[in-house]
Formats: sequence, structure tokens, C-alpha cells
Amino acid sequence: MDSLKAFGYVIAFLIIQAIAQTIVMGISMLISGSDDVAMSGMDLIISSVLCTFTTIVVFYFLRWTPLDKQYLLTKPWIVICWSVVAALGVIIPSLFLQQSLPEFPDWMKKIAEDSEETFQQIIHTRGGYLVIALLAPIAEEVVFRGAALRKLLEWKPDNPWLMIALSALFFAVAHLNPAQMPHAFLMGLLLGWMYWRTGSIVPAIAFHWTNNTAAYILMLWYPNSETTLYDILGQRALLAVAFSLCIFLPALFQLHLWMKKSLPLPPSEERGEASAPAPHLEL
Repeated sequence: MDSLKAFGYVIAFLIIQAIAQTIVMGISMLISGSDDVAMSGMDLIISSVLCTFTTIVVFYFLRWTPLDKQYLLTKPWIVICWSVVAALGVIIPSLFLQQSLPEFPDWMKKIAEDSEETFQQIIHTRGGYLVIALLAPIAEEVVFRGAALRKLLEWKPDNPWLMIALSALFFAVAHLNPAQMPHAFLMGLLLGWMYWRTGSIVPAIAFHWTNNTAAYILMLWYPNSETTLYDILGQRALLAVAFSLCIFLPALFQLHLWMKKSLPLPPSEERGEASAPAPHLEL
């Protein structure tokens, strides 16, 4: 059943993550000669790199996320540019919404604090940007849009928004951080819409990269997780939200106008008679 396959893809990704962390942790224990070793920033980066490349290889060879070069052949540079602009426009409204949520219970706060500490470790270790802004978006789009949402849309093609919402829920829960889940769910809706309209993960990767780059920069500038928009901008916080929406909403409209699925390749290209660029995942 396609819905179970979609759920299975997410579980497979989480298992790959856990195995990668276990391998790196085991090696660290062997090197240190101690059974009580916390993962360092470099350990986290190595496990993230291992997880990303393992995910791409597994999902490619098992054809869970098929290769398709057709979308980039349409030269969708306008869509990619507007994806970046939309991501820039949604950052401040998303932060404002996240900081306006009710306070979490203590046990959820502890999970959020642990996740925040892990994030800070990665950021302040060489190679942190590579993991957070480049590798994570690729791996997550391969799993949640290229595999899970693709299969959900095949299961219920007449209910695309219900399937997009379900994939966004998978995306939010898989972050394992209550503080990030509302933001991840909303981003999952937007990224799912982009995939549904284009049949490609390329625009979603561009959006995801911009979003994670902004998060990386903000965490470098304001490492205290208690810092709010009002602490940074004072009474201008609401003006910043309004200004950002004036960027985000027109960008969404432009994406609506420009996004479309690629047409099938000519028979000669399907047979490999014409030269083609190197294949990539669901591009």
C-alpha cells in the first residue's frame, strides 16, 4: 500500500540516522577507550555526512526516489530564484509565529533544549554550514518529498492537499524537536506544494537551503535560544513581519505563475542518443 510505503520511507531515514550516529559513537568510544563519551561537534558532523550519503545511495538504488533529469532541462531558473526570495520572506513571520506559541511543558522543553544544544555544537564546528544548509536539505527533500510525498500522491492523486499535509506531518514529527515542529509543518506544506506543482525537488532544495542558511546565521549571531524578535527589533518587530510578508506573498504568487511540471523527453533522448547532463535525484 502506497501510504504504508511513504511511512516506511520516513522510518528508514530515521533508522539510517540512528545507525550513522551509533557507528560514529562506537568509533569514538574505541578511540577514547571509554564507555561514557558524549558526541562532539565533529562526531555529529561526521554522522550527518554519513547519514546523508547513505540516504541518497539507498533511496537511489532502491528507486524510492527515482532519477529524472527532465526538470533541469526546462531551465527553471526563475522558479529557483523565486523559491529563494520566498524563503527569505518567510523567515521573520515564521519566527514570530513560533515565538508566539504557548509555553511547552517541562519535558518538551528538555527535548527542545537538547536539540538546541546539538544544533549549537554543529554550528560552532568546522563543516557545520555544509551539514545544516547543504546536506540536510538534500537528504530531507529526497526522503520527504521525492519519496514519501511522491508515493502519497500516487496513492490519492485526487486529494493532493491532504497528502501534502500528511507528508508535512511526517516532516514535522521527524525533526524530534517540539519547538521546531510547528515551523517544520508549515514549511512542509509549502515544500510539498512546490513538489506537487513541479514534480521535482529542485525548487524545494533551493527554498530549504535558504531557510537553513538563515537559521545558521541567526544562531551564530544570537546563540541564546531565549532571544526573541522583540529583543532584537523592539517595537519594530511587527513592522518587520509586515515587510517580510510583502516579500513572501508576491514570491508565492510568482511561484504559482511559473511553476509547472516538465514535459516528457523526446524519444531520441530517452534512448540516450543525445548527450545529457549527469543524473541527479528527482531533478
